[in-house]
Amino acid sequence: MGTYFLQANQEATLSLYNGTFETSENIITRDRIIDASVVSQGERKAINTNDWQDKDSTITQLKFKTGNPGTYVAGVSTKARNIALTADKFNAYLNSDGVFDMLDYRTKNNLLEQDAVENYQKHVKAIYQVGDVKTDDWKTVLGYPIEFVPQANPYQKYSGDSIDILLLLDGKPIANQLVFADNIKSANAHSHHNENDEHTHDGEMHSHDDTEDHTHTNGQQLHTNSKGIVTVNLKEEGIYFMRTISMINVTDSDELTHQSKWATLTFEVGHSHNNAHAHDDDHKNEIPTWVFILGSILAVGVLFLFFRNKDK
Repeated sequence: MGTYFLQANQEATLSLYNGTFETSENIITRDRIIDASVVSQGERKAINTNDWQDKDSTITQLKFKTGNPGTYVAGVSTKARNIALTADKFNAYLNSDGVFDMLDYRTKNNLLEQDAVENYQKHVKAIYQVGDVKTDDWKTVLGYPIEFVPQANPYQKYSGDSIDILLLLDGKPIANQLVFADNIKSANAHSHHNENDEHTHDGEMHSHDDTEDHTHTNGQQLHTNSKGIVTVNLKEEGIYFMRTISMINVTDSDELTHQSKWATLTFEVGHSHNNAHAHDDDHKNEIPTWVFILGSILAVGVLFLFFRNKDK
């Protein structure tokens, strides 16, 4: 979304992008969606398939009206698909999308000339804030095959803070998994109460086509620790997006060579309230101009009377 700070009962748009967080290459057909849900006020509700709309044959959108104030979670899980790639295209895709461990494995084992048939599935998640009331829905585990789960409410974090994010693979923490985290400016930087616009960045649903033309490895490159957690530095306000691809070799199939599971997480971070308060305090400590001028006049008057009486 253009911003993830919304107001109660506001008209808004949530979009699925197939490509990057900023450019979508094609729509997501409804038959690919296994689950689409919104969690709020402790309740998980399915998104009706018929509520999705296509925009310009590239973006899949959900137009909706927000409910009561709170922290919301939206998620989409897609069916697994197979794709056959020549060795060159597969190697280029591993490099551009940051699957460096598999590229390193192919390099060390002289497999760079081996074609691939990959079974891939994608699971996206966004957390947005409605109004000022913070609820615990941000910690909801949707149960996707791979999933990011924040360890704190992102909307109680501000620029300059950090946040721990847990990565689950088949319901269990995954260690030493490469995760990318990046951020962009939101449509409402320094202002969280404007109308939501339609320029959206939510939910990466990536295509393997034309992998040589773009990369997805900008920003922070992190590895999960032994507990499956990465710490993301929220260095500035804006929309933050995380992505990872867990890929394994498939040895028990005559058709497949690899299997991958993709996950993304998107949320927004506002500017530091502490800095804002400090700025306000500085103004509170300043002497108003009119008080300074009046005080100066009174001081001059007192001195005038003092020296006049002294001369008498």
